[in-house]
Amino acid sequence: MTNLEKYKNAFVEGLEISADQVTEALEYQGIPQWDSVGHMGLVASLEEAFDIMMDTDDIIDFSSYKKGIEILKKYNVQMD
Repeated sequence: MTNLEKYKNAFVEGLEISADQVTEALEYQGIPQWDSVGHMGLVASLEEAFDIMMDTDDIIDFSSYKKGIEILKKYNVQMD
């Protein structure tokens, strides 16, 4: 499984949504499932998938699908 597939899967598992709902346009509070509680589920899924521990500032800044890719680069996670 590629990192991009792991990334998308973390959204599916963390937000409990279908894979077709995961798009580059997806943003925090853009769907009902991505509220504050869903956000923490998403972060937990990402941390588990990539074996990382995100800083509080990064968790707060994680506001969209695209922004998440940028943030994960800080943890040496490349989307290829």
